[in-house]
Amino acid sequence: MSNRRSRQSTAGVSRISDDQIIELVSKLRQLLPEIRDRRSDKVSASKVLQETCNYIRSLHREVDDLSERLSQLLATIDADSAEAAIIRSLIM
Repeated sequence: MSNRRSRQSTAGVSRISDDQIIELVSKLRQLLPEIRDRRSDKVSASKVLQETCNYIRSLHREVDDLSERLSQLLATIDADSAEAAIIRSLIM
């Protein structure tokens, strides 16, 4: 049996092929600043997945930080102002 053949679950539902996995890992590499900016193309798929998880966690922290900063800014301005409405829409 070929490793390139689509894998199937026990229920017979078609799953992702090895080629599709390679293509998706390649796309992830292009999205990750930590890996994209490296000169070497030799980065394992597991490293790409690990860096993807780290990057997503980092983005979540950044979103939380920005939301907190917007909340603090909202507390310092008039609640009925246009600026307050904009900040509230960004936080929600």
